[in-house]
Amino acid sequence: MTGLLGPAEIRALAAGLGVRPTKTLGQNFVHDPNTVRRIVRAAELAPGDVVLEVGPGLGSLTLALLPAAAHVHAVEIDPVLAAALPQTVADRAPALADRLTVHSGDATRLAAADLPAPAPTALVANLPYNVAVPVVLHLLAELPSLTGGLVMVQKEVADRLTAEPGGKSYGIPTAKLAWYARARPAGRVPPAVFWPVPNVDSGLVRFTRHDPPPGSREEAFAVIDAAFAQRRKTLRAALSGWAGGADRAAAVLTAAGVDPGLRGEALTIEQFAAIAQAAIDQAG
Repeated sequence: MTGLLGPAEIRALAAGLGVRPTKTLGQNFVHDPNTVRRIVRAAELAPGDVVLEVGPGLGSLTLALLPAAAHVHAVEIDPVLAAALPQTVADRAPALADRLTVHSGDATRLAAADLPAPAPTALVANLPYNVAVPVVLHLLAELPSLTGGLVMVQKEVADRLTAEPGGKSYGIPTAKLAWYARARPAGRVPPAVFWPVPNVDSGLVRFTRHDPPPGSREEAFAVIDAAFAQRRKTLRAALSGWAGGADRAAAVLTAAGVDPGLRGEALTIEQFAAIAQAAIDQAG
C-alpha cells in the first residue's frame, strides 16, 4: 500500500530538506491525497503505460502514479528535491521503488536520448505555471513515444490549451498544441490543495496525440506566430510581414482556401498548415 502525502507530511519533508517553495521554480506542492488520486484517474493510464512526470517536487503525485503505471520517469530541476525523491518513495512505497527513475534537470531541455528505456508513453504532471506551455510543446516535439497524458496548469492556461477556434482564449498555445494532440478540459483544482496556496485556480488538461497535418511544422508555427502577433488585424494584414507584403499574403491565403479577411483566431491548425504549404508551393 502506498502512503500518500498529506499537509503534515509535506511540511515535514520540506523542513527536513531545508526546502522553501520558490516562485522562481514555480513550486506549489500538492498536499491533498484525494487530488492526486483524481489526477491519476483523469489521466486514464493503462497498466503498461510509462509515465513522464515533470516537477515531482516532494513526491505527492509520484506516489499516486507508481501503482498505476509500469514505470515513472520523474524530471526535477531542483537538485535537492531530485536527490530526495527516491528515498521518499523507498520509505512510503518500498514495493514500487524499482518503478521510479529520477532525472535531475530542466524538462525544457530534455531529449529522448536522456531517458533510458522504457520510453515514456504518457505525460502526467503538476506543471510549474511559468513554463507549462513550453514544457508541453517541447516534450511532444522531442518524445514521439508520448501518446497522451494529463497536465495540471493555471486555469487560464488550461482554458487557452483547450479553446476552440473563434474564442477569445484561442491563441498560439492552442494552435501549436493542436499540431500534436487533441486537448480537452478535465476539471478544475482549487488553490487550497497546494502549499503555498496560489492566488489562482488550476485546471486539468487531458490530451491525446494524433497525426499532425501534412507539411512543415516549422513553417506552420511561423504562420501562427505572425497571425497572433497582431491578432486584431485580418490575416491579409497580420501576415504581410511574414509573406512579404499584404498582396502576397492575400494570394497565399487564397491559394490555401482561406478568406484573407478572417483573423487568426478563426483558423484551425489544418488551415495554418495549408497556408504554410501554399507559401512554399508559390515560392517553388
